[in-house]
This record gives sequence, structure tokens and C-alpha cells, in this order.
Amino acid sequence: MSNLVVVVFNDETTAFDMRTALAKMQQEYLIEMEDAVVVTKDAAGKVKLHQAVNLTASGAVGGGFWGMLIGMVFLNPLLGAAVGAGAGAVAGKLTDLGINDAMMKELAERFQAGSSALFILVRKATPDKVLEGLKEFAGKGKVLQTSLTRDDEAALRAVLEQA
Repeated sequence: MSNLVVVVFNDETTAFDMRTALAKMQQEYLIEMEDAVVVTKDAAGKVKLHQAVNLTASGAVGGGFWGMLIGMVFLNPLLGAAVGAGAGAVAGKLTDLGINDAMMKELAERFQAGSSALFILVRKATPDKVLEGLKEFAGKGKVLQTSLTRDDEAALRAVLEQA
């Protein structure tokens, strides 16, 4: 079972930095994330989701390949690639994997302007080593919501919310 963790920051850049740090830890097999999305709310109050994987682009590439392959069967690979890329892009745009986009936008509406949040869906982790790696963010974030156990949540709060 995966755990959701939401950490809010008072600026628009720290959430990106934390996502990068967690991605490095994932390469070291200290954490396994299903999804990691940065949500920003600019000074004008506009909410934007920054997905780790661009599904629209991935869909367009995959659709273009399959469209070209099918187009070759019907002797028109360029038309097939164009139609396949368009269909793949639309499918990618409509696909919502991992954390629910509507839920993230709804929570972000309550944030202060000029802030950001990191929504992480964690499949597995080595908590003591991950917390050690997050010490550079001490005092910068506030844990908004988690589905962690009470002990794990308290440990995360102790690292991130200490002054």
C-alpha cells in the first residue's frame, strides 16, 4: 500500500528542490515513489501542477510510433504517424495516474499566494535514511497531510518543521 505525503512551503521553489532530492534518493533505492507532483500558487493566485512525467508528450511519442506502424500497413506512414501522435497526445492529456489532480488543485486553492507544495505517493522507503537526506529542508516546510503511521509522521514533522 502506498502512502501520501503533502508538504507545503512558503516559496515557489523549495518543493522542486525537495522533489529533486527525493529523486536522487530513489536512484539510491532509499525510496520508491509512485508519483511526485509539485503544485505552485503564483502571486496572482493561479494554481499550476508540475507533474514529474509529461503524459501528453509520452502519449504523443507512443501514438506517433504506433500510428506510423499502422500507416505503413495502409501505405501512408506520415498520415498514420500524425493521427497516432494526435490521438496519443489526447489520451495522455486525459490520463491521470498516481495522485488525483482534482484533489491536488482543491487543496492548493487554500494555499497562500507565492507558495508551493510537494505531493508524494510513496510505495516503499527506508525512513531513517530518507529523513537524514531531508535535513537540508529543516524549518522550510510544513507537513499538511499524510497517510503515514503516527510515529513516521511525527518523525517527518520533527525533521521538516524544526526551526
